[in-house]
Amino acid sequence: MTSSTTAGRPSEARDRLLGTASRIFYAEGIRSVGIDRLVAEAQVTRATLYRHFPGKDDLILAYLTAADQAIRAGVEEVVAAGLPGPETIRAISQGIAGNIRSEGFRGCAFLNAAAEYPEPDHPIHLAVLAHRQWFLDTVTAVLGDPAAGRHYVMLRDGAMAAGCLFDPALIDATFLAAVEGLLCS
Repeated sequence: MTSSTTAGRPSEARDRLLGTASRIFYAEGIRSVGIDRLVAEAQVTRATLYRHFPGKDDLILAYLTAADQAIRAGVEEVVAAGLPGPETIRAISQGIAGNIRSEGFRGCAFLNAAAEYPEPDHPIHLAVLAHRQWFLDTVTAVLGDPAAGRHYVMLRDGAMAAGCLFDPALIDATFLAAVEGLLCS
C-alpha cells in the first residue's frame, strides 16, 4: 500500500489535489499555476502535496494520465460496440464535437500541454506523444488506412484548436462535415 492510498483506495487529499490541478491546469495553463495556489484551493498542506506528488511534474503527469484514461474509456466503449468502421468514427467524432460545445472548452489538454512543454525528451511531452500515438493507432485500426487515420487526427486537432477560438457550433458542424468527407472518399 502506498502513501497515496488507504485500504486500496486513493486518499481524499490526493483526489482533491488532482481534481483541483486538473480544473486549473485545463482552464488556465500548466506553467502559470503555482504550487501555493494548488495547495490553497485543494485545502491541503505542501507536505500533503509532496507526499502524493514528489514534484509539480508528477502532478502534471497524473493530470494527463487521468485525461488519457477518460478519453481512452470513451473511445474504447465506442470501439467495443462493434459498429462498422465508419459508424465507429462517426460516434467518436460526435463525442469530440460534444466536447467542443461544452462549457469552458479550452481545446485539447494534450495539445495545450505540448505547447507548454515542447522539449522532446521531457516526461510531459513524452506523455502527450504516447496519448497521441494511441489515438492515431486506434483510429487507423478502425479506418483500416494509415493515411485516413492521419487525416482524421489532423481534422480533430484543427477542430480542437479552433473550437475555443471561434463559434463552437460552426466548428462542430465543420468538423463533422469534414469527417463525412473523409469517410466518403
